Amino acid sequence: QKTSICYLSFPDSYSGGLGDTQFSFRLRQAGGSRSCPFQDDGRYNREAPVTLQREAAHYFGYVYFRQVKDSSMRRGYFQKSLVLVSRLPYVNLFQCLLQLIAPEYFDKLEPCLEAVCNEIDQWPPPVPGQTLNLPVMGVVIQVRIPSRVDKPGSSPVKQCNQENLLPAPLVLPSVHELDLFRCFQPVLIHIQMLWELMLLGEPMVVMAPSPTMSSEMVLALTSCLAPLRYCCDFRPYFTIHDSEFKEYTTRTQAPPNIVVGVTNPFFIKTLQHWPHILRVGEPRMSGELRGPARGAQGEGRAQAVPWVTPCVSQGIQRKRPSEVQSALLRRHLLELTQSFIIPLEHYMASLMPLQRAITPWKVGCTSHCGAQGGVVGWDCPVGPCQLQHPTNHNSQPLHRRFFKSPNFDGWFRQRHREMTQKLEALHLEAICEALGDRDRDKDRDRADIVAWMKDKSEVEIVDLVLKLREKLVRARCQHLPVKEETLQRVGLYIDTIIGSLPEDLQTVLHHP
Repeated sequence: QKTSICYLSFPDSYSGGLGDTQFSFRLRQAGGSRSCPFQDDGRYNREAPVTLQREAAHYFGYVYFRQVKDSSMRRGYFQKSLVLVSRLPYVNLFQCLLQLIAPEYFDKLEPCLEAVCNEIDQWPPPVPGQTLNLPVMGVVIQVRIPSRVDKPGSSPVKQCNQENLLPAPLVLPSVHELDLFRCFQPVLIHIQMLWELMLLGEPMVVMAPSPTMSSEMVLALTSCLAPLRYCCDFRPYFTIHDSEFKEYTTRTQAPPNIVVGVTNPFFIKTLQHWPHILRVGEPRMSGELRGPARGAQGEGRAQAVPWVTPCVSQGIQRKRPSEVQSALLRRHLLELTQSFIIPLEHYMASLMPLQRAITPWKVGCTSHCGAQGGVVGWDCPVGPCQLQHPTNHNSQPLHRRFFKSPNFDGWFRQRHREMTQKLEALHLEAICEALGDRDRDKDRDRADIVAWMKDKSEVEIVDLVLKLREKLVRARCQHLPVKEETLQRVGLYIDTIIGSLPEDLQTVLHHP
């Protein structure tokens, strides 16, 4: 794994460019334990947008590479990279951090890193919805961590009071968002085709002259489905030394559902059998997308249908600033995704049982759709959604293909998990209402519980205690959306029920 990081930390191309270069990569974690060292990982992933959750099986690498002439070196060049490895896709924050650290590190080496690490150790954890002030090397980086409750497509929330910080903080507008317009400008006429390929999880190769260009394009492609999460594999920068090289270049099986960014010309021949190849950064700067024609079953290759949203094309003619164009493009992609997914969201919501149908003493409380069975045999009655593409007015075929993709599987499992957790929370609320009125005092609650127990056998009561205790533990461990008051009342009910049992049973239940 360390060897792979080393190879991924240097440009794998024939370019002899001098100066500083920044790019990103994503690395599959090697075998062994995949437990996360962060104790709040469950809470963070529950509150963060799905596109910014910590990954358990992959690392992100952020690279700052310097190459300058140096006659004192054996090769005649100073070549060194500083790499930051994280499970978080905070590309803007970490690249900004490297811009501060790397130049100093190249001059002062390890003592500089030791001082920086001591400062970073004091940083607060990333809490969704909070604005953090992160001091490092005499600079304070201020950034807001996005939250799942943020409205998609809304402008970033204004930074909080700077608290008279000295020096004035370096405010980042986003922890992760790229300049989409700059990334997609060479291939803007293909933007809807690219969006569809990402939605369906199609294999794609991005060929670029530099790791900066390849990694930015891959990250831009995988982000264009937001707020949906891109659930397939993706490698912003991939080299011939990667452990998956043979797996991806074999012709004996179909390419995997992955987007890979490459720079070495060797890949032009070894990956030419892939169904979709995107070339960027070549002299003509127009961008070329090769792939099966729309509607074809993988036979032949054709240019994508040229099309671009009017608001973006008008912005190009009027020479609007890049940040404005990026906002327009991001809004357009958001509207595409929402138009596509809303019918599925409505159908999924219809599978949720009515709240009045949730009874407190029912053993299981689940939705009408099992996770595995739902993925395999889902039959959502979707109609045409409003995708304003000149060649695709009816989206049903696209939905049907989407059902077979890893992105649908990931979206469905996420929604099913959220529905299950919501039902668990509602079930606990129903139990509280059945056992006592929350507006009454504890003594009357105890009287209600004792009255409820009169016609119950000891086996039923013990079984209830065990199930309530299991629900309480699960609610706390999984950070279910349950009010703390409800959890406390359930705990009180458990203690009250146990206290009403014979002493021998009390001993067993208090010390299982």
